[in-house]
Amino acid sequence: MESIERRILVVEDERAIADAVAARLRAEGFLVQVVGDGPSAVAAVRQSPPDLMILDIMLPGFDGLEVCRRIQGERPVPVLMLTARDDETDQLIGLAVGADDYMVKPFSMRVLAARVHALLRRADKAAAPAPTPGLRIGDLEINQAERRVLRGGVEVHLTPTEFDLLVHLAARPRTVLPRERLLADVWGWADTSGTRTVDSHIKGLRRKLGAGLIRTVHGVGYALEVER
Repeated sequence: MESIERRILVVEDERAIADAVAARLRAEGFLVQVVGDGPSAVAAVRQSPPDLMILDIMLPGFDGLEVCRRIQGERPVPVLMLTARDDETDQLIGLAVGADDYMVKPFSMRVLAARVHALLRRADKAAAPAPTPGLRIGDLEINQAERRVLRGGVEVHLTPTEFDLLVHLAARPRTVLPRERLLADVWGWADTSGTRTVDSHIKGLRRKLGAGLIRTVHGVGYALEVER
């Protein structure tokens, strides 16, 4: 089972939510540590880096965004961020500082567990040797082995999820990929409850790589545009 000996750090100051999340994850076979504030979260990661972190945005000490900035600058860890508001600004900022995914409270524990498993599978896949050395499309260069991206010769720093999404689009230039397919192939989700997650990550890619690189087909999905 993929969860055996996997360690998850839950950072949540609402005790009832923290206990419920921890109980569900332990039932899935994970080793779980719970802390309730920003400084304790950073200290816990530095002492013993987890395989994945579930991180609330609103925390005592300093917030989850600052926690994410600090840990991702030292040793990247897959992060599932929790937010109490369905606020696109919070979500985009969370993704920009290194979160891989987010969920809005209240949420289903079944869906939370499914997303945790999917994030861990993606982390394992990212750590495996790349099947091809890289992709070059116009002035866009993607080095899969080193997980680096250059546009016009200038390196662009992407989050792990942004990189995986870009590779998936770049492997099929001009092909319109539905949101549901991107969720299944990039995130590993079997349901379609997270299509806004795709939209948020696309916005992050456009902000970093240029608005004209990815075309939206309304009601369908996205395609990577390249010069003919």
